[in-house]
Amino acid sequence: METAAPDPAALGLDTQSWLPDRHDHGIAIAGCGGIVNDGHLPAYTSHGLNVVGCFDINPEAARRTAERWGIERVYGSLDEVAGDPSVEIADIAVPAWRQLELVQVLADAGKHLLCQKPLSDDFAQAVEIVERAESAGVKLAVNQQYRWSPVVRAMHTLIAQRRIGTPTAAFVHESLVNPWELWPWLMDVPRLEIIYHSIHYLDGLRFLLGAQGEPEWVTSRHTRQPAQAPSAETQTVTILDYASGLQAFVAVDHNDVSDDVFGRVRVLGTEGVASGTMGLSYDYPHGRPDTVRWSAHDDPGGGFETELPGRWIPEGFVGPISSLMGAINDNTEPPTSGRDNLNTLRLVQAAYLSAAENRSVRPEEIQPTA
Repeated sequence: METAAPDPAALGLDTQSWLPDRHDHGIAIAGCGGIVNDGHLPAYTSHGLNVVGCFDINPEAARRTAERWGIERVYGSLDEVAGDPSVEIADIAVPAWRQLELVQVLADAGKHLLCQKPLSDDFAQAVEIVERAESAGVKLAVNQQYRWSPVVRAMHTLIAQRRIGTPTAAFVHESLVNPWELWPWLMDVPRLEIIYHSIHYLDGLRFLLGAQGEPEWVTSRHTRQPAQAPSAETQTVTILDYASGLQAFVAVDHNDVSDDVFGRVRVLGTEGVASGTMGLSYDYPHGRPDTVRWSAHDDPGGGFETELPGRWIPEGFVGPISSLMGAINDNTEPPTSGRDNLNTLRLVQAAYLSAAENRSVRPEEIQPTA
């Protein structure tokens, strides 16, 4: 007989509970593109966060964003952001190769930082960003908001409750058409799918499987389709091998023109299985609700399957900013700190090295001088 599904709060999905007691920190937005207007600001506005100003190198983009979201101040320069005493957190949403120059100015001004993912497209530069924030004494979180998507949050709770026992295998499988044209600056980058998309799934697996430690080996294969618009890879398979024998598999294809697109995540354990759908994959960028399913091996007719409230975009964006505020309040480190995110970037860079050299790669091979 099927078990009733837990309420959303019991699955870690109450987004209001993610906010720390103090969450009125002044936030300045640096970069007013699509993800800010479709993800960051809808989430911040619905949760009553204190966005005091915005800046973009395109003044018209900043003006439109301020007008749309009722933001009081439009900064004329990055130095104006740095000099505003009402700003405690700078929310940076710029291409990876621009991030370091913003971090240098804002960290030196004592602003805590929420940085876009990827932290950098160059590992040495990512390390420099982390060290710059640490030397300035400011907190840095990376916006790996997939960890706060409904299906990942629910599955993490089920795994933490030991409902599946010890994880033995994990899978993220997605097949869709990604509208790369929404980000024209991605058309000519030399690396695309892993560093700008599957990075979410690699980070999400680190979150779901964290009790198993970090992967020991990364094996990855990449390809592209002749008729695609972007220059770089759009179809990838990546395998993570752990010391325990646990294996995690990420397969993504952005060229699926069929009527059967999908996004699924699954973790098999010694005592049960947790799985779900990523609603964003089914009608990107609008999406549909995520779902989660759980069952125990010794009760195959039991378990539950339920639709989850909220969406990865925009509700997931509450998670990183909330965790950063909590870290500021308590003088701790956020779960997606810059230092932690270097381990995600090692998996990303190891995947590219694996594909380039046709071999499995240990993540520790990825060093700033490599």
